[in-house]
Amino acid sequence: MIAGMTALYIFMLSAFTGYEIISRVPVILHTPLMSGSNFVHGIVLVGAMVAMGHAHTPLEQFIGFVGVMLAAGNAVGGYVVTDRMLEMFRSSKKGGN
Repeated sequence: MIAGMTALYIFMLSAFTGYEIISRVPVILHTPLMSGSNFVHGIVLVGAMVAMGHAHTPLEQFIGFVGVMLAAGNAVGGYVVTDRMLEMFRSSKKGGN
């Protein structure tokens, strides 16, 4: 019971802290900061795979599978956003020079 309350407290504290930090980021910096943090998505993916590897029951395996799929989608989506952002800075000249 105490461990569950501690986990809930840590979750609420981290959610509040994350919200406060992200809400203070200027709009112009939000996309570069998010694309620069794509390595975090990779760490989440590795953690989800480790958790799935330690799963024993079918429910645990299903939850692990969903976690791996969501983490992989998050990582891929982050790189897609980065690519689209960098596309804005490329030269529009197609030929010639």
